[in-house]
Amino acid sequence: MNSLLRSGFLILTTFFMSSLAAAEAPNLLTVPVKTIEGQASTLAATKGKAILVVNVASECGYTAQYAGLEALYKKYQGQGLVVAGFPCNDFGGQEPGSEAEIKKFCTARFAVTFPLYSKITVQGPQAHPLFIHLTGKECGHAGPVTWNFNKFLISRDGKLLARFDSSVEPDAPELQAAIKEALK
Repeated sequence: MNSLLRSGFLILTTFFMSSLAAAEAPNLLTVPVKTIEGQASTLAATKGKAILVVNVASECGYTAQYAGLEALYKKYQGQGLVVAGFPCNDFGGQEPGSEAEIKKFCTARFAVTFPLYSKITVQGPQAHPLFIHLTGKECGHAGPVTWNFNKFLISRDGKLLARFDSSVEPDAPELQAAIKEALK
């Protein structure tokens, strides 16, 4: 009986702590961002939709993922998914262009229609507040962005649900399953 009580207590404690962490997690929809055209905004413009935030780069070994991200966007857009690309030059200088050059590259080479935002920094002291929150302990998936094309899945109510490494392709079963769950 003691082990049963301990197990129950452990389960309740774990549930309480994860509920507490979720309650303290910031609403990611309210963090100020800029569109690739330089307009001040927030992700609240996508309120009620699940958002896949990706730090992108035009000269990276993973750049071909733009095609897969666009396919994801087209596949799930009608169900409430938004893919949000945030160009980043933090890793090997692989996003050297201006916002206009980045937008032109993405639309011409990959026919990107999902929203793109202004180029930002995702690590270190100059990291954009969105990525500070996405990688912080309060969101539940702590740790620095490791390279271009890290993926962060945000719920319809602005909470981080899942995080995926650069090597996880847009058509990977685990990413697809997480998106389907977020869209329920």
